[in-house]
Amino acid sequence: MPERYGPWATLHTRFRRWTADGTFDRMLRTVQAEADAAGDVDWLVSVDSTIVRAYQHAAGARKGGSVTRPSAGPEVA
Repeated sequence: MPERYGPWATLHTRFRRWTADGTFDRMLRTVQAEADAAGDVDWLVSVDSTIVRAYQHAAGARKGGSVTRPSAGPEVA
């Protein structure tokens, strides 16, 4: 950290205190509200909640433990 911010322990203590008391949340809400009022925020959100289930056999698992097969790639020296 740059010296102008003081000792790292002080910064760490302040960061933990501000996280616990919600200072960062309030700062974020304020900046978002100001940007929204200025028309600088596009609130379009897209969420993909696709879930794909696969059986163990689909992942290439073999019965009876693992078998080591040689790689088809180049050998490492």
